Amino acid sequence: MASKPHPMLRVGVDTGGTFTDLVVAARRGPVAVLKVRSTPEDPSRAVLQGLAALGLERSSIRVVHGTTVATNALLQRRGGRVALVTTAGFEDVLALGRQNRPLLFRLDPPAREPLLADRFRLGVAERCGPRGEVLRRLKPASLRRLRARLRRLNVESVAVCLLHAYANPRHEREVARALRGSGWHLSLSHRVAGEFREYERTCTTVANALLVPPMEAYLGTLRRRLGSRRLRIMSSSGGWIPAWRAAAQPVRTVLSGPAGGIVAAMSAGRACGIDRLITLDVGGTSTDISVCEGREPRIQGTVLERIPLRIPSLDIQSIGAGGGSQARVDAGGALRVGPESAGADPGPACYSRGGTEATVTDALFFLGRLPEEGLLGGEIPLDRAAAERSLRRIGQRLGVSARAAAHGILQVANAALETAVRRISAGRGHHPARFALLAFGGAGGLLACPLASALGIERIVIPRDPGAFSAFGLCSSPPIWEVSRTVIGRAAGLEARELRRWLGPLEEEAVAALVRDGHPASSLRLEREADLRYRGQSHELSVPVRADLREAFHRAHGERFGYDRRDDDVELVNLRVRALAPAPRLATARSSHPRSPASARRVAPEAGPLRRSGALPRHRREDLPAGRRLHGPALITEYSATTYLAPDYWLEVDRMGLLHLRRRAARP
Repeated sequence: MASKPHPMLRVGVDTGGTFTDLVVAARRGPVAVLKVRSTPEDPSRAVLQGLAALGLERSSIRVVHGTTVATNALLQRRGGRVALVTTAGFEDVLALGRQNRPLLFRLDPPAREPLLADRFRLGVAERCGPRGEVLRRLKPASLRRLRARLRRLNVESVAVCLLHAYANPRHEREVARALRGSGWHLSLSHRVAGEFREYERTCTTVANALLVPPMEAYLGTLRRRLGSRRLRIMSSSGGWIPAWRAAAQPVRTVLSGPAGGIVAAMSAGRACGIDRLITLDVGGTSTDISVCEGREPRIQGTVLERIPLRIPSLDIQSIGAGGGSQARVDAGGALRVGPESAGADPGPACYSRGGTEATVTDALFFLGRLPEEGLLGGEIPLDRAAAERSLRRIGQRLGVSARAAAHGILQVANAALETAVRRISAGRGHHPARFALLAFGGAGGLLACPLASALGIERIVIPRDPGAFSAFGLCSSPPIWEVSRTVIGRAAGLEARELRRWLGPLEEEAVAALVRDGHPASSLRLEREADLRYRGQSHELSVPVRADLREAFHRAHGERFGYDRRDDDVELVNLRVRALAPAPRLATARSSHPRSPASARRVAPEAGPLRRSGALPRHRREDLPAGRRLHGPALITEYSATTYLAPDYWLEVDRMGLLHLRRRAARP
């Protein structure tokens, strides 16, 4: 890497459980890819080590970072010391939650622990109605008492979520003015989640307040160390936001890394003419799955470890099954894989860093589906004897050989992936066989063939550098900001003029946010959506705002649920506006990576007796020209990942270097 890079260089940095991926791209020239070990105790260390290794430590570059700091802090409840300020009488909304029962037949369901204990939930005397009318004014004396109570609690961050503040934020602003100057981070619900439903809005606001201290500390470290570089953070909605905005609203970054993979997947799909994709991102600790039909799949809320978050995000389902997922035998003698993971330290047993439990990676390596010389072109050597010892221990508990245990681990992991894909596809009215499977991540290409066979999927697409594909999506993501408001009313009576009256302020707010970040207003594109439902329903569907709003909703309802009710009233619930600046145009030619010897070795086949073995040809991906065809079984190796071509599959390389895998029965 040159010491004085091109000023338009963009660096995508994706922090994962096992590796931190860095991709350097520009409008012209090659793409550089680097993977370094993650440093979970301080994720910024791996980021800075990677930039130093690329020679970019003192360069003027633009960094777009997908981070798991917010996700991990929320899952582990490691955020700041937080208090909630809410309308008097509604302090227990967090504890009451919804009456949903995820485990219908369990008589003793696990208790849901609220985000905050009782003493940190404070009520203030005020009240607004659902249309924003003030029913009880907020008095200065109440604010003085509130300030004193908060001082006694010794909190770092305060979440303010007053009843119906989405309709009238006046009282929340008064609380903010009274608390400003006390050193507390303030999260106001009308800014964090400006939509109705008290439980979800309160959870989102409290989660944001919890995440502000750790996210500010993390981003502060990066800003100090990166000097004058302009740091951007990937949001859950598929676009980046400035670091200062991510620090103020960190809840919008809980799906930061996986969102980069969807952006890159849609770009790859468009390039090869495929508009129906199921994405499979298999990393070290988890797998992220999404269903894309012509555009990024957007939703207006997600759930993270039973915590509902009302944030704009891409529709991504995550399960605890990845390369580092540990295998175990449960009390009933059944083989289980995940969600526990060996992570980056100590990692799988074959890494020889102190790990002893068998993982998916150990099974893959033992069965010959990873290069003998190790990962990343040999930078990370693998210990076959250590992998065999870990698998033998699992086999002894099951009464089978180490080889049979390895096959069993892969079968269990594949079953978990199949269930997850069917849940997000068939469970929503999509037949997975009508989609192509785009597999990436460090282990996506290793598990894709058996998964596609189980789902009846005919085509698999493996992008360039699949192990760093999400980081490339970060590089190519656009700036984005989204705002929404609840405006419940009958769609039948809402004419275009009335919609414009509601949409106007939202458009101004979204545009102003990006203009403030330095993007010309004339370059921005606006997307407008409406959440609608039939009268009496408790859920909504989002459709683009257009002249035939009712007809668009009827069609969407029919496609999603198999029926529509055209004779019923349609209610408009929420309006949202998304502002996007142009995404950068980046070169896709890749740089050379460390080359590994293309030698054959003995492996176990996918089918047949477990004691049988055969030679598996290996091919360097950079040696496969456009138009080249290969028949399985085979391994295709490259710097960031390995692809396993099963015996009943063949592949072809397209003009952009993407691998298209098909089952032999589907061969023309």
